[in-house]
Amino acid sequence: MSGALEGVRVLDLATIIAGPGTARHLADFGADVIKIEPPAGDSARRLGWGPAEDGADADSFYWKLAGRGKRVAAVDLKTPEGLAAVKELIAGAHVLVENMRPGKLEALGLDPDELLALNPQLVILRVTAFGQDGPYAGKPGFATLAEAMSGFAAISGAPDGKPLLPPIALTDEVTALAGAFAVMVALWHSKSTGVGQVIDVNLLEAMVHLLGPLPSAWAHLGYEQPRLNGGIPYSVPRGTYQCSDGRWIAVSSSSDALATRVVALLGYGDDARFADNASRIAHREDLEEIMVAWCAQRSSTEAIEVLEAADTAVAPVYSMGELFADPHAQEREIFVSVDDVVQQGPVARLSATPAELRWAGRAHNADAGADSESGPTWNQ
Repeated sequence: MSGALEGVRVLDLATIIAGPGTARHLADFGADVIKIEPPAGDSARRLGWGPAEDGADADSFYWKLAGRGKRVAAVDLKTPEGLAAVKELIAGAHVLVENMRPGKLEALGLDPDELLALNPQLVILRVTAFGQDGPYAGKPGFATLAEAMSGFAAISGAPDGKPLLPPIALTDEVTALAGAFAVMVALWHSKSTGVGQVIDVNLLEAMVHLLGPLPSAWAHLGYEQPRLNGGIPYSVPRGTYQCSDGRWIAVSSSSDALATRVVALLGYGDDARFADNASRIAHREDLEEIMVAWCAQRSSTEAIEVLEAADTAVAPVYSMGELFADPHAQEREIFVSVDDVVQQGPVARLSATPAELRWAGRAHNADAGADSESGPTWNQ
C-alpha cells in the first residue's frame, strides 16, 4: 500500500453511507481500511442498482463505491469469538469508525473508555443522526430527518410548493466528509501527543453547517428565508432558466461585478432599480422576470454564448449522461473505472501524494483470513 495515509489502519464497523464514506475517503489516500460486516453483509450491498450482467443478487454500485479500497470480513459481534477478533484488531488500529445508536457500542462490549485504555492513541469516530447526547440521541434517524430538521427542506422548492428534500443522499455524503476531516484532525493530535479521543459527528449538525449565515440571520434579525425556486436572497439574478429550445441553463450573480455585467447585458444597466446589490434584492421579482424573458427568447446555446462573452457565470443544466460527455469532465477524469465499475474519482487531488483507487467494493467476506490474488492478504 502507498499514499499519504500509508501505515494508518482504520477499522470500519459502520453501515450504509456516512460512516463508511469517511473510511472510503481515508482508503483512497492510502489507509489500510478493514471493513467488518455482519454475517448477512452490509445493507449497502443491496442499496440501489447493480451491474445488470451480475443478476439480481449483484453487489450494488453504492457498495462498489462505499467499499472502495477496503478489505472486508464478516464477523458476528454478538458472539464471544467475533467480539474478541474485533478487539484484537482495535488494539492495533489507529481509527475506529462506527455509526450505531448511542449506547449500542457499549452494549456490545466495546465501550470507548475501555478501548482507549486498550489502545491509548485510538481515534474513535461515532456517527449518528443527532449526536451522542441530547433528547433525540436515542432516536433512529436517517439523512431525511436531518434535511427536514436542519431547515434545508424548508427553503427548498417553489414559494407556493411543498418543502423539498434533496433527491440524493446529500447529508450522508457531507457527513462523510466532515467525519474524514475530524479524523485527520484527531490523528494529527494523536501523532503529536500519543493521546487518542472520541469524535462525535452527526447528520443534523453536518447539515446545519451548509446553511451559511441563516442561523445568524434568524438569531439576530428574526429572518426566515422563504422558498425562492432555488434562488438565494442575497444574489439576483440567480437560478435556473428555460430557453426557447426547452433546455435549461443556470446563472449565478453572487458578486456585485458579475451582477452588474448581467444587468447591463439584459439592457438595464442604467435602471436605478438594479444599481447595486441592495436595489437588486429589493426588486428581485422584476429582475427575475426580465431574466426569464431574456432566456425564453434565445436557445440555450445562444444564451450561454452571449453570457460567457460578457464574462458572467453560466452553465448548462446537465443530465448525468451530458456530464459524462462533457469535454471538461473527460479531460479531468471526474469519473474513473475501478475494477470495471465506473464511479467518482477521489474527492481531492494532491500533487505529492495523490489518491490511489485500489479496488472497488469487494465480495462479501473476501478477506477473512485467506490469501487473495485480487487483493491484499489479511495481515494483523
